[in-house]
Parts: sequence; structure tokens; C-alpha cells
Amino acid sequence: MDTGNILLIHADYTRRATVIPGQHRWLASPQGGVDRVMLDRLGGERARATSLVRYAPGAHFPMHQHPGGEEILVLSGTFSADGEQYPAGSYLRNPPGSSHHPSSRDGAVLFVKLWQMTDDEQAALRIDTRDSTHWQDQGDRDICPLFSNKNEQVSLQHLAPEAVLSIDEAELLVLEGELLSDGLCFPRLSWLRLPPGDRLTLRASTHGATIYLKTGPQAYLSSLGAPC
Repeated sequence: MDTGNILLIHADYTRRATVIPGQHRWLASPQGGVDRVMLDRLGGERARATSLVRYAPGAHFPMHQHPGGEEILVLSGTFSADGEQYPAGSYLRNPPGSSHHPSSRDGAVLFVKLWQMTDDEQAALRIDTRDSTHWQDQGDRDICPLFSNKNEQVSLQHLAPEAVLSIDEAELLVLEGELLSDGLCFPRLSWLRLPPGDRLTLRASTHGATIYLKTGPQAYLSSLGAPC
């Protein structure tokens, strides 16, 4: 690994990290037509990373592997990989050691997490969160479970207007609406990550909110070395 190219962006998992849309900085990737906002990152071009990724129409990556796995939520447009089309609302998990040839004919924006899976995760996962049968009514929210193991529990949640959400040791991305906390506003595409013991109470706006939520002992990631 070229240590001169290591990037450390919110790489300390013992500290709270937040990025709101006004702080988004779109940077070109090495592949033309693909830009990204680096939310957290440890490494160079092969990194443990969480990013927003934007494909221009017709953009593509050559076939490549993901030794540490890849998690994708399609936020807008249509994402393509190996002949399959994934519209907005598609959730994908590509396990460690998998490979693919991604592209987008008409353009897409993705939420992507790289190199954050354990080696025992071996199955690919594809969920269309637009399918109402995946959702469960939980009173003041509807929940779409996406993935669960001993390290993490991942879901989408539709929060009713002014519904309260308390989180600790969690990561979330606001997909629609706004979350409020102590005079702070987290609008669409705001990202938060909380370490163990850092509890935060949030409230959906009067129009409600939809979020991606990951909970569980995320701190184990801080002990992983940077991928090389």
C-alpha cells in the first residue's frame, strides 16, 4: 500500500461524526464520470470507506473485486451491475471476495460502504425496498429490515411526523424529510455516526422522515487495519 495516499476522514470510530448537505464536497474518482462525497475513509483508493457516489449517464467502472465486501443503497436513478438493473430503493450486499462490473446508463446516486464486512458473510443480498411486503408497521414508524448479524442490524425506517428516535452506537443517513435535535436540523442526505455511549435523541419533522439506520457494535471496525 502506498502510505502517502492514505486518507483519514472520520476514521476514529470512538467519536461522533456528522456530515450535512452543506458540507458535501463532490470529488472526482479515478474513473471518469464517477464522483463521490467521502463521509468516512481509511485508506487510499482501496479503503474502508463510506461515501455518496454519483454516476454520470453512461459512466462505468471496469470489472473489479471487493475483498472486504460492499454495501449499496441506490438513492436515485438506476444502477447496473453485470446485466442487472437496480432502480432507486434497491439495497445490495456483495460479500467479501465478490466482484462486479458496475455502470449506469442514465445516471445514479448511491450510498456505498466498502470493506466493512466480516469474512463469515458469504451470501449476496438484493432487496427492493419499494416492495410493500418488506415493510412492517411498528406504530409510529414502518420498518424495512435489510440485514442482521452479530455485528450489525440494518433497516430503512419511515418515521411518522414528530416521531422520536433514540440512537446509540449507530449510523444513519436521512433519505427523505428532516430530523431535529436540540435546535439542529438534519435534512435529506445528512449522515451521522455515533460511537458506543454517545446517545442522541432525534425527532422527525412535521412532515416525517425516512432513514437508513445501522445499529450494533460498530466499534470493532476501529481495530481493523487499513486495507492495502
